[in-house]
Amino acid sequence: MKRRELAAIGFMTFALFLGAGNLIFPPLMAQQAGENWLYAIAGFLITAVGLPALTLIVLGKLPSIDRLTSALPTWMDRGFWILILTTIGPAFALPRAVTVAYEMGIKPFSSGDGIFVFSILFCALTLVLAIKPGKLINYIGRIMTPALIAMLGLLTVFALFNPLGSPSKASDIYQSAPVINGLIQGYMTLDAIAAVVFGWVIINTIRTTSSQDKATSFRDTLIVVGIYAALMALCYLSMGYLGATSSNIAPNASNGGEILAAYAAGQFGAFGQILLASITLIACLTTTVGITTANAEYYKNTYGINAKLSAIVVTFLTATISNVGLETIIQVSLPVILILCPIAIALILSVIFIPKASEPKQRCASMGQTMVVLISGVFGTLDALNILGKLPDVVRDTATQYLPLFPDNMSWLMPSLVTMTLVRITRQFMASKQPLFG
Repeated sequence: MKRRELAAIGFMTFALFLGAGNLIFPPLMAQQAGENWLYAIAGFLITAVGLPALTLIVLGKLPSIDRLTSALPTWMDRGFWILILTTIGPAFALPRAVTVAYEMGIKPFSSGDGIFVFSILFCALTLVLAIKPGKLINYIGRIMTPALIAMLGLLTVFALFNPLGSPSKASDIYQSAPVINGLIQGYMTLDAIAAVVFGWVIINTIRTTSSQDKATSFRDTLIVVGIYAALMALCYLSMGYLGATSSNIAPNASNGGEILAAYAAGQFGAFGQILLASITLIACLTTTVGITTANAEYYKNTYGINAKLSAIVVTFLTATISNVGLETIIQVSLPVILILCPIAIALILSVIFIPKASEPKQRCASMGQTMVVLISGVFGTLDALNILGKLPDVVRDTATQYLPLFPDNMSWLMPSLVTMTLVRITRQFMASKQPLFG
C-alpha cells in the first residue's frame, strides 16, 4: 500500500475515534489534576489509547473480525455483536453524538429548540457518507480529518504559547495517585469497546485497499494503528495542557465542554466559538459515519442484509432516539455498555492468552473463552451496579474488602486473567499428554 493511502487510513482511524467526548474528557481531568496533570495524562494514555490500539492489532491478526467470538456458542457470539453494535450504535453512542453536536455546534448560535430538524439533517448527511464505505478514505481520511487536525492544531499552538493560566494545586485524588486515577479515567472512556466496533470498518478498509499477502496487510495495520495512536496521544496531551492551565478562565468547571468553550472564547472571541463548533460538528460526524458503517458491514456479512438498508434503519433510529433527550439515553443504555466493556476487553485478552488450536485442545480453548465471557460479565455487572450506585451497602463493603480493583471499578480483571491462565495451563498439560495430578 502506498504511503499516502496508509496515511489516509490512519487519519480516518483517528477521526473515527475522536468524538466530542474524547475532546471534553481530558481537559476536566487535567484541571482536577492541576500540577500533576502530566502524570494523570500518562496513565490516561495507557488505557484510552493503548487498549484501543491493542484491540485493533488483535483484530488485524485475525482472519476476519467475527473470528473474535467464533469459539463461543452461537447464541453468545451473535448476542455479543448485536448488543455491542446496538448500544454503541443507535441506542447510545449515535444519539449522544447527534445531541452533543447540536448542543456544542448549533445551539450557542440559535434560539429555541431545533434538535428535531438538526437530528434529521445530521443523520441524513451521515447516511449519505455511510452508504458508500469505499469512499470513507476520501471523505474522512483525505478531507475531513486534515481540516479537523488543522483546527485542533490551532487550539494547541495557542494553548502552548499563550496559556490563559497556570496549573493549580491537584485535587485530593490526583495528589496521591495521579497515574492510577488517569488509568481509570482512560478505561472509563470506553474506547476499547469502540475499537471492537470500528474494527469492522478499519480492518476491512486496510484489507480492501491492500492487495498484498497477510503479512504485508498486518504490517499495514500496525502502521495505521501507529498513526492513530500518535495523533490521539498528541490530541489528549494538548487538551490536557489546555485544561491544566484553565483554572483562571473556567474555575470549578463541571465538564470539559465548559473549559473548551471558555478557552475558545477567551483566546479567539467570537471566532473561537465558531472554531469550537466546527471541531465538534466534524468530530461527531466522523464518529456517526464510522459507527453506522460498522453496523451495516456486520449485518451484511453475517445475515446478508443489504448494507444500504441497514444504514437507513440505523440512521432513522438514531434520529428518532436523539429527540428523547441525552439524560434518558444515558440512563437506559449506560448499564449495558458498562457491562459490555469488560467483556470486550476480556475477549481481546483471551485471543492473546488462549489462541485457537487443533482438537481436542480447541475444545478446551472454546470452553475457556466462554468461561472468560461469563466471568467478566458477572463481575462487570457488579462494577456497573457500583458505578450506578445500585449496590446494597453490605455488598459494596464486602466487595471492597475482598475483591481486587473493585474500588477502581475493574473487579472483573483479576478473575478473567486467572481463568485465562488456568485454561493456558490446562492446554499445556494436554499438549504434553501428562495428567494434571500425580
